[in-house]
Amino acid sequence: MDWFAFQTGATAFVIAFALAGVFTMAFKLIYQWVTPYHERTLIRDGNPAAAIALGGALIGYVLPLASALSHTVSLMEFAAWATLAGVIQIVVFVVVSKLAFKNLAERIDKGEIAASIYLASISICVGLLNAACMTT
Repeated sequence: MDWFAFQTGATAFVIAFALAGVFTMAFKLIYQWVTPYHERTLIRDGNPAAAIALGGALIGYVLPLASALSHTVSLMEFAAWATLAGVIQIVVFVVVSKLAFKNLAERIDKGEIAASIYLASISICVGLLNAACMTT
């Protein structure tokens, strides 16, 4: 085993993983700030709809992050793709909740599972498309 190569690779792994974690936490905070309901409180109070919707948004964001990590050659390029993926996820939430499904936020706030599954599904679909587009 080439110990030096392992250390170099492990260092790059830790840096990329930490940066991805920072971007994920930043996305989560911004997403929660944009949504009109308070996921943290709702989830603590046992609202499964809020957990499903937030979980779908996080999965939808992390999918393109994984793709960006696999296809970029620098941390700056990764940061640019991570930022774009977050913006797209947030724009999709705004469009869906304001135009396509106007009472979505109220339904999630009330704990309606169907609304949260719908939103989570859209978030994951958008994330998959984001990830696929990053490979070209």
